[in-house]
Order: sequence, then C-alpha cells, then structure tokens
Amino acid sequence: MKPQALIIGAGFTGVATAHDLALRGFDVTVVERGPIVNGTSGRTHGLLHSGARYAVNDKEAAIECIEENTLLRKLVPDVIEPNGGMFIGLNDEDLAYGEKFAPACEEAGIEIHQITPKRALELEPNLNSQLLTAYLVPDATFDPLRLALAFAATAKANGAKFHFYYEVTGLVMDGQGNVAGVKYWDRANDRRGELRADVVVSATGAWAGEITAMGGAHVPITPTPGVMVAYDQRLVERAINRLTKPSDGDIVLPQRRMMVVGTTSFSAENLDYIPVVEDQVKLMMEKGAEMIPGLRQTKERGAYMATRPLIGATAPGRSISRTFKCYDHKETDNVDGFVTITGGKATTLRQMAEKTADVVCHKLGVTTPCRTKEVTLLSYRKFYV
Repeated sequence: MKPQALIIGAGFTGVATAHDLALRGFDVTVVERGPIVNGTSGRTHGLLHSGARYAVNDKEAAIECIEENTLLRKLVPDVIEPNGGMFIGLNDEDLAYGEKFAPACEEAGIEIHQITPKRALELEPNLNSQLLTAYLVPDATFDPLRLALAFAATAKANGAKFHFYYEVTGLVMDGQGNVAGVKYWDRANDRRGELRADVVVSATGAWAGEITAMGGAHVPITPTPGVMVAYDQRLVERAINRLTKPSDGDIVLPQRRMMVVGTTSFSAENLDYIPVVEDQVKLMMEKGAEMIPGLRQTKERGAYMATRPLIGATAPGRSISRTFKCYDHKETDNVDGFVTITGGKATTLRQMAEKTADVVCHKLGVTTPCRTKEVTLLSYRKFYV
C-alpha cells in the first residue's frame, strides 16, 4: 500500500510538493479552499529571481534563487520569458550600494555585467536618461498560473488528486495528540467530511499560523502584505530593479503586454481582507516613475495585494530573510503526522518541495530519492485534460 500524504494548499509550494511526493510513489491528495493559486501565489508579480536582489543582505536566499532559476528554465521553459534583468543606479547612494552589489552577486554565483548608461538606454530607451550606472543579471519573468498548473499537471499524471473549494475547518486528531487528517467543508457543494492520511503537510503560506494552531502547533511566521500596481502598456523588456537594498517600489516588471510595479511591505492581522491603500498605490507610481518616467503618462490598469509568508516573529518585514523552513511538528511541538513548509519565494518552489518531501519520507521510512531536478514538467494545458 502506498504511503498517503495530504497537502493543504494549492499554491506554488503545495503543487510542487504534490509533484515531488507523487514521483516518490506517494498517494497524494491536495485540498484548496479556492481555485489553484488562490492566495499569495496567484498575486505575485512573476519575477523569476536571479538572487541579485538579495545578494548583499541575504546571501542564503540569493544562492537558493540562482540555483532554482537555472533549473526552472530547463524544467518548465514554456511558462518563462527569459528576458533578463537590469539594476540601475540614479544617485550617489545607489552608486555606493553598487560597490557592494557586484562582489556579492559574484560570491553567490550570480552572473553579473556592469554596462554604461549609454548601453543601458540602448537596451531600454524608456529608462530615466539621468541614470549613472547599470548591471545586467539573469532575472526572468513567469506566468504564475501556468507555472502552478505545470507542476499540478505533472503531479496529476502521476496519480495526485486535487480537491478545489475544500476549506480545511480543523485537523483530525488520533486521540494521542497527533494529526491523522483534515476536516473540510466542500464549499462548492456545501457538504462536510474528513480525509485521512499518514502525514498532513501544511503548504498554506501566510496562513500557516492559522492551520498549525488547529493541531496545537506553532510556526514563527510574519505575514507581510505588499501592494503592486499594473499598467496597460509595456515600456520595458527586462525586469528593472533600483540599485539599492530591497525597498518600496523598486521593481518594474514586464508581464506580457503590461507592466507591474512593486512592492510595499507592512503587517496585517486579517489576511482574508486587506484593503489596497491609496497612499501605497501612489507611492508605487512615484517610485516606478523615478526609474521609468513614462509611467506618469501610462494608464494604470489596477492595483492588488499579495501577502508574503516570512519566517520570523518580530523583525520588520524588509529585514526578515526570504529563505524558507520546513517544520516537523513532532520535533517542534510533539505533534506527529504534521509538517509545515513556509517562507521562501516563488522562484524556490521546487527546492522547498524537495526539502518538504525529504522530511515526509524520513518520517515514514521511505527511501525513494527526489527526482524533480531531472523530470521535465508537462505543459500547463495538461492539467484540465
């Protein structure tokens, strides 16, 4: 009989973990309270990080990003636009940061090339003509929905089952304080039930604290929302970053025929209702226009919010690492049958899934190795076939 794994959440980490465990021979079930990528994953701006953004202050996250960036280009090329990235400096403070930036990128294994302002403007004519320096890095962009569907399609082809609009209302306990499954509400058909498994994996991102509390466990998570603004025109071909430590409004990203400017960072308590604050929208527009002045004359398509699941309970959002952590609650809370994966970036979804699957396999005595570095993903179109 196959070992059974039940995954809560069909965002990036959930579908990637389903893919990994299905390849290792598990009977995998995924429950999601909405459609696929219903939460944070569906609201990302779609930057496939080179890691350059984190090279100076978060080396571990930078290394994770460049390794996974390279892999994903090979495993799922049809959802990635390999358009590259550019960091631009506009003032003396940016230039000073650049002195640390280039060596840090090289130390993390990120290919980087400094170019002249003239060359930068040849490549991207809509940049601020007063820029002082620029660096090229291997950033890219991806389609969030299609990326998730590619992982889910491959997992489904290997036997994984997906239940959308199944909201977890509680955890099934075995009488000894251990997790044995989930209680759910099928929102589409208004019925309730239980699903049992050998291990339950919470891949719920910023909502991880709420799910772990159902089992008497805890994770030190800091949900950190941020605002993004979309524009109806594509004025740049690359991901444009301000040459500075991560801050508000320092990325402009092309997405198909549009652009997205992001993002802010603040705290929130009610993760299911976070209003888009007008002042933050205006801030994004102003910061974006510093790099690309033409944004001031470009029609705004809309503004939206995403909530990052950052590991850490007290530090300010910008200072918390963007790396990830997998928690075996038998070790952290003496609650067996329960694992949580949280933190990280969309770029590191495959690696996060590998580490999570390793923990699950260790718990159940499964020795099958990870294969996700070698298995090319199916087309995102295959999920609904």
